[in-house]
Amino acid sequence: MNCLIYLRVSTKEQAQTNETEGYSIAAQRKACTKYVQEKGWTLVDEYTDRGESARSAHRPMLQEMLKRVKEDKSINSVVVHKIDRLARNLKDHVEITATLQKAKVGLVSVVENIEDTASGKLVEGIHAIVAEFYSSNLAAEVQKGMLEKVKQGGWPHQAPLGYKNVREGTRNIAMVVPDSVAAPHVKEAFKLYATGDFSLDHIQDFLFDRGITNKKNSKKTLAHVTVSNMLTNPFYTGVVRYKGIEYPGKHEPLISRQLFQKVKSIYEVRNHGVAVRTRKNNHYLKGTLYCADCGSLFSIDTAKGKYTYFFCLGIKRGRGCTHTKHVAAADIEAQVEGLYENVQMSKATAKKLSRRFDEELVSKQATNAMEKELLGKRIAKLAHEQNKLMQAYYSEAIPLHLLKKEQARIESEMATSENRLEILNAQLGELREVLDLALEIATQCGFGYKTASDNVRRFYNKAFFEKILVKDGKIVDYEYTDLFHDLMSEGSDKLSLVGDGGLEPPTPCL
Repeated sequence: MNCLIYLRVSTKEQAQTNETEGYSIAAQRKACTKYVQEKGWTLVDEYTDRGESARSAHRPMLQEMLKRVKEDKSINSVVVHKIDRLARNLKDHVEITATLQKAKVGLVSVVENIEDTASGKLVEGIHAIVAEFYSSNLAAEVQKGMLEKVKQGGWPHQAPLGYKNVREGTRNIAMVVPDSVAAPHVKEAFKLYATGDFSLDHIQDFLFDRGITNKKNSKKTLAHVTVSNMLTNPFYTGVVRYKGIEYPGKHEPLISRQLFQKVKSIYEVRNHGVAVRTRKNNHYLKGTLYCADCGSLFSIDTAKGKYTYFFCLGIKRGRGCTHTKHVAAADIEAQVEGLYENVQMSKATAKKLSRRFDEELVSKQATNAMEKELLGKRIAKLAHEQNKLMQAYYSEAIPLHLLKKEQARIESEMATSENRLEILNAQLGELREVLDLALEIATQCGFGYKTASDNVRRFYNKAFFEKILVKDGKIVDYEYTDLFHDLMSEGSDKLSLVGDGGLEPPTPCL
């Protein structure tokens, strides 16, 4: 069995540490290499992304590895320390595993339980969802904190040109105050532009002559976009603009509101007709809504700059679709909210499933307890053998080559036993946590979806539904993803925590 190892840390500090704990490169490498050796597999190569976030799949070594598995047919498996080392969102996880499956390459997690069964895929998918939920929830909490700071008149970012970030008072509160060096020149720049006699290039040169230069290269003027942002930012009037909304700031204004309006008017006249880049509509229901008549995806468009609606792509592609009705985005959004309320698992069902999980866990705990006792005895016996071996060598009863041979055997057997014991100690508790989280999501999806941000709603839709079918502007049917199909069914008799092979995956294939 030929395999590759993939390692990743998200910060430069983690990448540079040699610690053997946590998620350092060294710790991941040790765990993965140990796992490969115990399985008797052949380690062909290692791919490491240092200081790369898993919120994007565009990591150089990951892409190199995926290219390798497509081309090198001798590779059988990819080994990772944990699923979240591979991806922190469900979309990337699905795309990466699809690439591996197409190349007939299995994915193996050293820590988590991945089996080639329905329950194994459920657990793997939940791990991927948990990683994305953690990432999305963390981002949401950061955004919430930033918004609260803005509402209180603060500024959550790097101070704009002419200001600086400081901490003041006994509580060390972060504040933005005028930069005594740059502020006077910024004020003058606004006044010059307001005369109508100076262009952006003139303002760039004016500031450069006064020592205000490009931070990356002090021999260059400020970038055009930096000057444009400065002249159009109401922050200089004592206002904080955040996500299109203006809040009264606590910082000292550098210019009057009247001067800012005059500058703004001149800027807009001079830049009238300049093309503005617009983002494609990235609605959280895109990719989820399908036409019940022809099976085509629904797309989204905006009419007159404000009326957003969904429509069937089958109409434009000549598939003879009879669904000609455009559906207002607000209408279908409300229907999907109602759908989550309808499919939300009852507390009674969740309790029944929880009891089933508990029964299976108790059964596995009993089996594990017996195996752990045997492993403990085996480890103690190997330690005794190791001690006797050293005593024999010290008394010159055995030669050096035999000592080395026996030491290698004992260390290998002990490592295998200790690793198995570590898995037995950790896996049931972790699996219980994963299943509890899945049940919690299933029993709160109605309220959770209704109160979620657009990004988290997109996560819900990807996780729960393969398709939501629409006909004549109404939701008429839906298909769960494999991840939630069995869990959300009342008769979930097919759902099992473990297969006959136990919690450790009998094969590396997904």
